[in-house]
Amino acid sequence: MLTLTEVADDPLLLTRRLALNDAPEVVFRPLVRTDADRLAEFLAGLSHESRRLSTFDGYGLATAQELCDAIARYDKLRLVLEEVPSGRIVGLLEFSLDLPPGDLARYREAGIRLGPADCRFGPTLADDYQGRGVGTRVFPLVADVARRFGRRRIILWGGVLADNPRAIRFYRKNGFHSVGSFTGADGLRSLDMMLNLDPLPG
Repeated sequence: MLTLTEVADDPLLLTRRLALNDAPEVVFRPLVRTDADRLAEFLAGLSHESRRLSTFDGYGLATAQELCDAIARYDKLRLVLEEVPSGRIVGLLEFSLDLPPGDLARYREAGIRLGPADCRFGPTLADDYQGRGVGTRVFPLVADVARRFGRRRIILWGGVLADNPRAIRFYRKNGFHSVGSFTGADGLRSLDMMLNLDPLPG
């Protein structure tokens, strides 16, 4: 089973190249400490709608630097999609390996006990990479990462907004099922969804 420190020390453990149908090849890899400037460009380029659907503390260099400084320091694993050959970051894929009390309580009310074999996941793609099937091509790699960290189930980080039908279709297409719904602090309704992972072969 992998650890965050092992991945930080050797990002090649989770680095893969991925051919896309109608876009340049991308590299799927862990975020590294030297990514701050390119990550800031990615965050700054997100549209208002993308920021509504994927919220961060900020969308500039300060937030990007915080994410890079947090590598292997907390419970988060962040991976990026890097366009080849430009080196542009076009996706940020976030895992949380520990679950907050609010998530534990909501799922418990739905009759599901979360624990150490579960993790949270949330993806964000650059606007020009959305709606092109990129997430579906990448998702088998995401599931593999979760398995390699010993996880057996994935829940959505913050749920998915109920008024985001494209994302809901994406998650259902990739095996997630609805668990329940909740209203966030912003007054918006979101769905909790979960994926049961098949174990690693062997």
